[in-house]
Amino acid sequence: MKKYDVIIVGAGPAGIFCAYELVKNRDDLNILILEKGRGMDKRKCPKHTNGGKCVHCKPCSITTGWAGAGAFSDGKLSLSPEVGGTLPEYLGVEETIKLIKYTDEVYIEFGAASDIHGETLTLEMEKIRKKAIEANLKLVHCPVRHLGTEKAQELYRKLYDYVTKKGVEVHFNCAVENLILDGDKIKGVKNGKGDYFADLVLVSVGRDGADWLMKECSKESILTEVGVVDIGVRLECRNEVMKEINDNFYEAKLVHYTKTFDDKVRTFCSNPGGFVSSEYYDDNLAVVNGHSFKDFKSDNTNFALLVSQKFTEPFKAPIEYGKHIARLANMLTNNQILVQRFGDLLRGRRTTSSRLLRNNIIPTLKDAVPGDLSLVLPHRIMKDIEEMILALDKVTPGLASDETLLYGVEVKFYSNITKVDNGFQSTSVENLYLGGDGAGITRGLMQASINGVVIAREFLKKL
Repeated sequence: MKKYDVIIVGAGPAGIFCAYELVKNRDDLNILILEKGRGMDKRKCPKHTNGGKCVHCKPCSITTGWAGAGAFSDGKLSLSPEVGGTLPEYLGVEETIKLIKYTDEVYIEFGAASDIHGETLTLEMEKIRKKAIEANLKLVHCPVRHLGTEKAQELYRKLYDYVTKKGVEVHFNCAVENLILDGDKIKGVKNGKGDYFADLVLVSVGRDGADWLMKECSKESILTEVGVVDIGVRLECRNEVMKEINDNFYEAKLVHYTKTFDDKVRTFCSNPGGFVSSEYYDDNLAVVNGHSFKDFKSDNTNFALLVSQKFTEPFKAPIEYGKHIARLANMLTNNQILVQRFGDLLRGRRTTSSRLLRNNIIPTLKDAVPGDLSLVLPHRIMKDIEEMILALDKVTPGLASDETLLYGVEVKFYSNITKVDNGFQSTSVENLYLGGDGAGITRGLMQASINGVVIAREFLKKL
């Protein structure tokens, strides 16, 4: 079997930008990318032409394939070191800021829009910040470059053309099954199609591959530590309710520490004029998400409300914990997404189809099943979400309306955090580098992309 200079497992933003940075600097390298899913042009979701019904493709084209789940996300680039991961803990704030600028310029080169939302704090934005402070909310200033789902896919196609023309091999439908180690050194990877060898390996499998990665870490005694578990709902309201925030910030990052439990709740992935969506994982597990297009808009805004829990020993299974809660929701809905009106949640009753029809808000997720989130989410998380919505209502009045929709559940499958050095090399296995969301290091497009750039530069030192 051919030996490569570098093997990259996973063709999400971290893997793509690692390959980009390598071939930009060296045109003589043999680089292989192994991807579980399909190429961009074959990432078609039958649900979009099937009356909104998922047919459970394996692997799922929404969560796997070239550009990873990011290809079907809202396509937002968060231009603040405070948002999207923990890179400043490894690189420092100043270096992270420099890398944001560098990576953002690459995105622009490949077609990202030039406009940035919320770059300068205006008087109106300062008024919103004041209201947030009065409501015990922290407003994180984070300029955003919005790609849009369809524009993001075009951009990542161009990156595919660039790296493959430079000689990078990309094998789709080629899920890696095991790492090949020789003592404490990586030698390659294997799957049902054969063994692939390289002295330098990056594993950047994204959230869809996080469970597999943690099992490999456990089997090979690769050190990890328990990460944060993020569980919550996706809120949907009319655009009119969010107009002030949408117009001034596009996406306002708001954090609240609840009165009852002092838990951290945050807004995440806001989609003005967007659409609530479902995504499915390998065991047909349905979780809710959201996205928006650059040119095609709905009458609604959606965003996630996520409760962050940091568990202590002996807890070691954040992914399984999140899946367990998602399975409860799936059990009630025949593997669909559950939706409940906020007013019904406050009154302790399930939402019915007839109550849903009263709303000014028309759900953008057409196959969501009306139900009761209190039968799914732990009381503590439900209370945290309720308090967060009431706090947000002081900033953007109308959000705590009876008809505001809550879809459940939203779970971010961040794995245990792999223990790596400041260059993202495993502290357990030499020449094995771990990056992206699947390694528990990043939580979004920009920081995952930066992670790939940094690892590529580490590889170049050794090649």
